[in-house]
Amino acid sequence: MKKCHIAYLACTAALMGTGLGAAPPVADHTVHVVHPGESIQKAVDAAQPGDTVLLTHGTYHESVDVSTPGLTLRGVGRGTVLEPAAGASTAGTATSTAPSTAPSTGSDASKGSKGTKAATSCAASGNGICVVGTKDHNVDGVTIASLKVTGFAKTGVYATEADGLTVRRVTAEKNGVWGIATEQSVHGLFHDNTARDNGDAGLFLANSVKEELGATDTEGTVVEHNRLEGNRIGVTVRRLRNLTLAGNQLTGNCAGVFVVGDENKPKAGFVTVRDNRIERNNKSCPKTARLDALQGSGIVLTGAEDSLVTHNVIKDNVGKSPLSGGIVLFKSFVGTTSDRNRISDNLLRGNSPDLVNTDTGKGNTFEDNSCRTSKPAGLC
Repeated sequence: MKKCHIAYLACTAALMGTGLGAAPPVADHTVHVVHPGESIQKAVDAAQPGDTVLLTHGTYHESVDVSTPGLTLRGVGRGTVLEPAAGASTAGTATSTAPSTAPSTGSDASKGSKGTKAATSCAASGNGICVVGTKDHNVDGVTIASLKVTGFAKTGVYATEADGLTVRRVTAEKNGVWGIATEQSVHGLFHDNTARDNGDAGLFLANSVKEELGATDTEGTVVEHNRLEGNRIGVTVRRLRNLTLAGNQLTGNCAGVFVVGDENKPKAGFVTVRDNRIERNNKSCPKTARLDALQGSGIVLTGAEDSLVTHNVIKDNVGKSPLSGGIVLFKSFVGTTSDRNRISDNLLRGNSPDLVNTDTGKGNTFEDNSCRTSKPAGLC
């Protein structure tokens, strides 16, 4: 099929000399090569589980739905760019202050197969790349890699009901709501991405923004070595459990990291935030219907339990918000306390103040942190 469909054998069983047995049979996989001006969606729809859709250098004006398990959608780096199609709504017309606004997965979400209205509605509603499964059947093992998504009204890369999603070396920039976002997903891996100047969170991970549900166990999702800058919030973890944020760099946001829970059961928690560098998140963002004005927040925990914040470097986060400070334990707006969280072995300098605890929860500990100022006094 000319440029759009180039097949190759990923592995070939072979005899390697006298006395050596044949290698175990391995399924053949196809690489579908797409060039600017050709349809990414057609290549994705033609792909089988385990295939790769490779986007060459250039700009593509398209949104894409992925529901094929094991598919890899990969570019060649920042030179592969996805932008909205001509006439589509752009980030400039989107409401950037509504983290409760989820990308629509459509009224036919129960279908969930390739080419359904469910998948189409996600991309058509203002998102760049959509990975969409269903409550009855997750889409498994999808990888999005080595490309840039920019200017979409809602989210650059959005996934729901995904198991084992990998997003790596993706730049998500100037999207109206989120840079990269997931809901109701498990076993995710997000690494070496850049999320910059998005309307809400650079990385947003949640159970659901449309339903009042207890926190979801992500079964070990990892967010590591990402760069988050210029967003409203660098990383938001909302109503989730069993997740790690490690080795990320967050700067120039209104707030660096938010771990958010509420009154539902189970509570959010068992989140580890470690070895991150969080500096100068002093952009000013106005109050929204869900959240007070933000400025100068490094890490905020609210309505969370049994979480660990450790070995982070947190510097020069200064603002006038009730949530300002290097590490802040803040009582949730629905009155849920944070309990049994451990804040230890962090280096904090120049924050206003370094440590804050306005929560009335039980069992929270601040120990062995290198810091100078706290509210109330005595936490350092």
